[in-house]
Amino acid sequence: MTRREAREQAFCLLFEQAVGGEKMNDILHAATEARDLIPDPFAEEIALGVEEQAEKIDQVISENIRGWNLRRLSKVSLSLLRLSVYEMLFQSGIPASVSINEAVELAKTYGGKDDAPYINGVLASVARKHRAEE
Repeated sequence: MTRREAREQAFCLLFEQAVGGEKMNDILHAATEARDLIPDPFAEEIALGVEEQAEKIDQVISENIRGWNLRRLSKVSLSLLRLSVYEMLFQSGIPASVSINEAVELAKTYGGKDDAPYINGVLASVARKHRAEE
C-alpha cells in the first residue's frame, strides 16, 4: 500500500470516528472483523495518533479557522484537517507541503466543491506557524 492509500485509509477511519464518536481501537477492531480490513501500519499509526493528540490538534485547528468553530466544519474537512495537522506536528520527516497536498487531494475526492481550497488555506496557516523551519 502506498503512503497516499494509507492516508486515505486513515482519513476513512478518522471520518468514521468523527461521525460515530467511537474509540479508534473499537473502529479498527470492527473494521477488521466486519469488513476484513487490514489496516496499513501507517494508517493505524496516524488514526491512533490523532485520537491521542486530539486536544492539541483541535486547538491548533481552532486557532486557524478564523470565523468558524470546529462544530461548524464538515466531518470530511474536520477529519482531513486532523490528519494533516497531526502529520505536521507529530510526524518528523514529512514535509508540510506533502501533508497539505495529500489533504487537498482527498478533499477533492470526498468533500464538497469548497472543501479543498478551505483546507488548503487553513493548513497553509498552520504550516506557517508550526513549520517555519521548512
